[in-house]
Amino acid sequence: MQKFTVHKGLVAPMDRENVDTDAIIPKQFLKSIKKTGFGPNLFDEWRYLDQPGQPGVPESARKPNPDFVLNQPRYRGASVLVARKNFGCGSSREHAPWALEQYGFRAIIAPSFADIFFNNCFKNGLLPIVLPEATVDLLFNEVAAFPGYELTIDLERQVIVRPQGEEIPFDVIPFRKYCLLNGFDDIGLTLRHKDKIAAFEAHRLATKPWLAHTMAQG
Repeated sequence: MQKFTVHKGLVAPMDRENVDTDAIIPKQFLKSIKKTGFGPNLFDEWRYLDQPGQPGVPESARKPNPDFVLNQPRYRGASVLVARKNFGCGSSREHAPWALEQYGFRAIIAPSFADIFFNNCFKNGLLPIVLPEATVDLLFNEVAAFPGYELTIDLERQVIVRPQGEEIPFDVIPFRKYCLLNGFDDIGLTLRHKDKIAAFEAHRLATKPWLAHTMAQG
């Protein structure tokens, strides 16, 4: 998983409440057995005019919706998303943070998130930041007023730095912060102890060799 330390990026606004995971990555794209390739279909039903979108169709063959925010030239290359309340509601598909991360987003700022989506973000290298609704409104207004609007997010210091230098503090659970700073997903956390795991397995096989035969038979 990619580490998150300090990130400076262009901000895009998603000015809709209750954006659910089927809007983030529609159900027909969940058939893939891979964990990659979801970025081109992020917000597919809003992003393209040729609907319904289908897996395997190259992005170059699609018809973009010029009115959708991520298709507007001023927001191309955005890596910070400002959203409204209850972002990521609906089904608990982990494909939603996969699609956001693979599109290029590193952080999402909103007044609230659906719980499962919020947890899945941390496990996939995305930083979801909860801020008061009035502060989110301020960011929406600044994004609209200033083309090329960028924010710097410093996870170690837990602050968002606006272009003028003002800092907005945010909260994050220490364990989640530790995992993001070090790029540890669940597997990465386990592999911190790989030497101990290997030593345990070696000792177990040395003292109970019949277990290896039993496991092979199973």
